[in-house]
Amino acid sequence: QVQLVESGGGLVQPGGSLRLSCAASGFTLDHYAIGWFRQAPGKEREGLSCIITSDGSTFYASSVKGRFTISRDNAKNTMYLQMYSLKPEDTAVYYCNARILRDYWGQGTQVTVSS
Repeated sequence: QVQLVESGGGLVQPGGSLRLSCAASGFTLDHYAIGWFRQAPGKEREGLSCIITSDGSTFYASSVKGRFTISRDNAKNTMYLQMYSLKPEDTAVYYCNARILRDYWGQGTQVTVSS
């Protein structure tokens, strides 16, 4: 059974950092495309970053490029999103995603950037 569990969200001041984790079970992370999305109140879910299986290439949305870094630890079967220079507009629920014939989602973790 495929399962994704996010953690690491919280309240952080503007300019601060957070690292989100996504623990995967029921499949092997490095065999599939994986990524991070977020959804702010009243807005559509936005794709932030992903890792392509074949060569580990990473991609970032322009809104987070240079500030966020996606990575995975194959030994722990866990994916991460390191976030730096956080802004109030980064406030959202963050979801990890795996595409295995269809999309699988975690339950989400809230990130709030506020002073």
